[in-house]
Amino acid sequence: MSVPSSKKTRMIVGFAVVVAFLSIFIISSQRHSSAEGKGTDYESIELFTDVMAIIKKSYVEEVDTKKLVYGAINGMLSSLDPHSSFMPPDTYKEMKIDTKGAFGGLGIEISIKEGVLTVISPIEDTPAFKAGIKAGDMILKIDDKFTKDMNINDAVKRMRGQKGSKVTLSIMREGFEKAKEFPLVRDIIQVKSVRFNLMDSGYGYVRIAQFQEKTDEDLSKALKAMKEQNKGELKGLVLDMRNDPGGLLDQAVRVADHFVPDGQLIVYTEGREKDSKMQFTAKKSGKEPNYPIVVLINGGSASASEIVAGALQDHKRAIVLGTQSFGKGSVQTIIPLSDDSGLRLTTARYYTPKGRSIQAKGITPDIIVDAVELPKTTAKKDSMHLREKDLENHFETEAKGAAEPKKEDKKSDKKDDKADKVSTKLEDNLKTDYQVLRALDLLKGWELIKSMGNQK
Repeated sequence: MSVPSSKKTRMIVGFAVVVAFLSIFIISSQRHSSAEGKGTDYESIELFTDVMAIIKKSYVEEVDTKKLVYGAINGMLSSLDPHSSFMPPDTYKEMKIDTKGAFGGLGIEISIKEGVLTVISPIEDTPAFKAGIKAGDMILKIDDKFTKDMNINDAVKRMRGQKGSKVTLSIMREGFEKAKEFPLVRDIIQVKSVRFNLMDSGYGYVRIAQFQEKTDEDLSKALKAMKEQNKGELKGLVLDMRNDPGGLLDQAVRVADHFVPDGQLIVYTEGREKDSKMQFTAKKSGKEPNYPIVVLINGGSASASEIVAGALQDHKRAIVLGTQSFGKGSVQTIIPLSDDSGLRLTTARYYTPKGRSIQAKGITPDIIVDAVELPKTTAKKDSMHLREKDLENHFETEAKGAAEPKKEDKKSDKKDDKADKVSTKLEDNLKTDYQVLRALDLLKGWELIKSMGNQK
């Protein structure tokens, strides 16, 4: 089949642009390689342009050159690791919006794990969270589209959409005999980075859901508000980063800076480029007092949350409680490109102050405590222990003149039942959160042992 000369001219110009782009990219990324290596690179570029030429000439339909280039870049990056990706202009724009804490979609952080689209963690108070989607869930289908070989950007694009529109995720989870469908309705996701509550006896609770542009600022406000509410300093703090998928590195450093002593290392990165070798040390003025801290993590804690947990653990500034974290210890650098698209490229690895790599390992808690579903009556009863009255055929206490229960007593039981219904208030939910309760017990025990040591 012959090709008109005008089309040939456009093809040659298009190929020249592609060759120039790829040459600059590969040469810059391989500038430390040997002359032999460069020769191999040029041969690979020639192979690429040959394939492009064949596609443009012989494919059954005419193909847009930019679409081919975007596809080639996507394939190049997906062959590296699950976190490197190419973002077309619309995706790059959405990414910048995400860090501000508002976007339209379902409210889950995802990754590719062993070739499977996997939930890192659901974001609190979002459609995915309310539907019961959990960290570690494997997404097999989005609507009728199988996710096998689907890249992150495509998956995100399919799950994003206008508020009120519907999407169905087919989920496989440990314990499921077969995949289960979760029908979801998209919503405007307003991620509240920091939530807090003053617990009993003057102990503070701070929940960081995601590291956004104002996380450090919101944390400062939360700590100040709890101190004012307690009319003095806090006796201790539970820092909850369970199901926190991470976010901005600088915010993780600033959060840790509240608690790590001045001049001490918080995190450092190692990579091939000079710019990827960085160290971040504590330098914030007005540090928090040296009260005891318990950090909560689980399998949905990733990236920035692992940095904070690792720093506080290494400096013995906090006890880490919960389950093993996700293990995302790589640094992604966002590089803007000329056509308003962007490149998310893994350029380094995170290391804790003591030189531990987080990548594929995660943070191991000092105390392993699994999540346990507690009945809503836990706040009123000690339901974790068996009592004599719980035994079948137990003896009732006899007393002279004991009266039958009054009708008013039965009415009060009904009131208790109403009080036991699920609450959306943070302070109510904390009362039935087993890991939070164990963290609070640890803080109280810490204070008790300290006071006993001061006795003479």
